[in-house]
Amino acid sequence: MFQKILIANRGEIALRVLRACKELGIQTVVVHSTADADAMHVRLADESVCIGPPPSRDSYLNIHQIVAACEITGADAVHPGYGFLSENAKFADILAAHNITFIGPSGDHIRVMGDKIEAKRTAKRLGIPVVPGSEGAVTDEKEAKRVAAEIGYPVIIKASAGGGGRGMKVAHSEDDLEVALATARSEAGAAFGDDAVYIEKYLEKPRHIELQVFGDGAGKGVHFGERDCSLQRRHQKVWEEANSPALNTEARARIGGICANAVADLGYSGAGTVEFLYENGEFYFIEMNTRLQVEHPVTEAITGIDLVHEQIRVASGGGLSVTQDDIKFNGHAIECRINAEDARTFVPSPGTITHFHTPGGLGIRVDSGVYSGYRIPPYYDSLIGKLIVHGRNRVECMMRLRRALDEFVVDGINTTLPLFRDLVGNPDIANGDYDIHWLEKYLAAEAATH
Repeated sequence: MFQKILIANRGEIALRVLRACKELGIQTVVVHSTADADAMHVRLADESVCIGPPPSRDSYLNIHQIVAACEITGADAVHPGYGFLSENAKFADILAAHNITFIGPSGDHIRVMGDKIEAKRTAKRLGIPVVPGSEGAVTDEKEAKRVAAEIGYPVIIKASAGGGGRGMKVAHSEDDLEVALATARSEAGAAFGDDAVYIEKYLEKPRHIELQVFGDGAGKGVHFGERDCSLQRRHQKVWEEANSPALNTEARARIGGICANAVADLGYSGAGTVEFLYENGEFYFIEMNTRLQVEHPVTEAITGIDLVHEQIRVASGGGLSVTQDDIKFNGHAIECRINAEDARTFVPSPGTITHFHTPGGLGIRVDSGVYSGYRIPPYYDSLIGKLIVHGRNRVECMMRLRRALDEFVVDGINTTLPLFRDLVGNPDIANGDYDIHWLEKYLAAEAATH
């Protein structure tokens, strides 16, 4: 087991990893920018190292400073959390060259799954169902028209190196295609430095369902069930559930088995998430994230297994602590992402939190790194906390969530708490009857009435 782990992140995920390390008896080092000197993870860690000024490129994305912090403190492993350098193959390679363990998959696996086109090819080879589309990058309008005609309109054009909805455009007819292709390539080049795009069939009303998988790096793989992440705005997840209201036991076992076998065949090490669009009983692979997800706590709630413990165990060479038969699903869990944003406009709301009170009681978990008097800096992601609620079934979970949201108090800044208080009372949400477009339609309708 590791002696000392450096946590190369900030906010609630840094605190989440720090707690797991303490439970395992592992010393912790955190890095921080000057803007995060008073952050909770800095206060609670055994050691902390300031690695630069507020901008991420000068601190949390500064590989050389993080490696130097490892060497100064004697850290023998790095946990990257999510975001920042968590899916940076170069970072994983550099750590390996310095005999420091990256708590995650190999640089090669990060590279394969980080390229959307190569990831799709790999998924297809491993027996994972994929969305009909181009075999590789589409280079010109003529080829785009040919592919689109083969798979049928509407189609979606996606950036090969993309994420977060950037470089994605929908074309409903051949007349739309030329502008959509040019716009997607332009956006992809500006956002990722790579204007390669590919084309897929556009599904009209799919759900976004993802499978939590783990590999031991030596040919064994398991799945921890699925999460439904269909409630999104601008392709960003807002509310996640486990298990999905749309799947039954047979569908879960079928797609879970496919994904577990795939990571085993790949020789994958650590946590991963295989993401799908799901429509009319069919799964279509969209990407694989080679890191811990923001929404991992809902999986922990229904399985009772600490996924960060599992990451650390696998990375240290201890293998998986469970077999597939050991993993049982208990009840239902929902996570709401609490952002420092206006609940209607989603404009960021940095500033000082004057009062912070979290809900409690059976089945309630709050992952947050903020506190009363904490000043939210304007430089980073607006996520300030996650409310995770577990119940014996979805109805009990929803009732418990409603109560927890009423207890949650954050004063001094705007947050998205009012949005969730509205959603929990909506009949479509109560019935689990929603798809990836539902929330944006709901928000547009709300905006039109105000």
